[in-house]
Amino acid sequence: MSQILKNDRFLRALRREPVDRTPVWIMRQAGRYLPEYRRVRAQAGDFLSLCSNPELACEVTLQPIDRFGLDAAILFSDILTLPNAMGLELAFETGEGPKFANPIRDLKAVEKLAVPDPEDAIGYVMDAVRLIVRELDGRVPLIGFAGSPWTVGTYVVEGGSSKTFSHIKAMMYSEPAVLHKLLDTLAKATVEYLAAQIEAGVSTVMVFDTWGGALTPATYREFSLRYMQDITHALAKRYPDTPVILFTKNGGAWLEDMAATGCAGLGLDWTTDLSNARARVGDKVALQGNLDPSVLYSPPDVIRREVGKVLESFGHGEGHVFNLGHGVTPDVNPEHVGALVEAVRELSPAYHKAG
Repeated sequence: MSQILKNDRFLRALRREPVDRTPVWIMRQAGRYLPEYRRVRAQAGDFLSLCSNPELACEVTLQPIDRFGLDAAILFSDILTLPNAMGLELAFETGEGPKFANPIRDLKAVEKLAVPDPEDAIGYVMDAVRLIVRELDGRVPLIGFAGSPWTVGTYVVEGGSSKTFSHIKAMMYSEPAVLHKLLDTLAKATVEYLAAQIEAGVSTVMVFDTWGGALTPATYREFSLRYMQDITHALAKRYPDTPVILFTKNGGAWLEDMAATGCAGLGLDWTTDLSNARARVGDKVALQGNLDPSVLYSPPDVIRREVGKVLESFGHGEGHVFNLGHGVTPDVNPEHVGALVEAVRELSPAYHKAG
């Protein structure tokens, strides 16, 4: 399973070890902004068909590596493939996003959920991982991922995307025991899913808590962070050498609590200064981020300037992985992403020179 990596800059940065320059990868780096991705997506027919075809998932995972020479690849998949494998019948409606036909709204529905065997229920993801690792041939590490139990929970309780989270928040305040049972099941399923990805060959895993920032400090700790900590601890026991990255969007107020989980790195969105985050938790974890994705709508000279600001905010020394503060948006010019990568390559070595 383990390969000699030709470029392990990303993994060294996660361990806060010396690197020659700041490694860079980008959330949603394989996506609709790339014309080559759109061609493969059209060939697949729809999004879920693309996710569930290992050859095509491999092809789109490698596209941004081939185009930009990034320092890490991330598995092309979706956080909702796991609940889909748990029998919750996911569909992607054109223009409407993900939909679950039978949202989970009561204890009876929660009790029907079981933790699936990932290789059996969602084996196409592990097949994709094995294929991607083989095709990468040690060029860069591969990142696996899953959604946090809270974030996945918002979709399965609401029945799709939501701005208000009214059903899950009502459950949280009125029937907390029911929600805890759901989140515990999702957390156990997530551990097995990420473990299967690690066994298949990913070098690190990331937990995306996209909607944790919708919670209060107290409910964040009880209903989101608690379960990400369970996942981190369970994986650390089984795979002590595999780093875990946690990312809570709008979670800048809770970095100390997140760092205390034992994760290797924290993803930051653009609402937190890297310098502030480093002062608070930089002695415990690596930091990943955090350019505002909207900067990519600007001309290359502006992108270069803003990249410089992010690098300067983190400052000299180790433990920084350059990324956006969230995913690339579909209408971004790919050449602007290239300008970002080039700027990181050219400007970051100055922050890693001895003395």
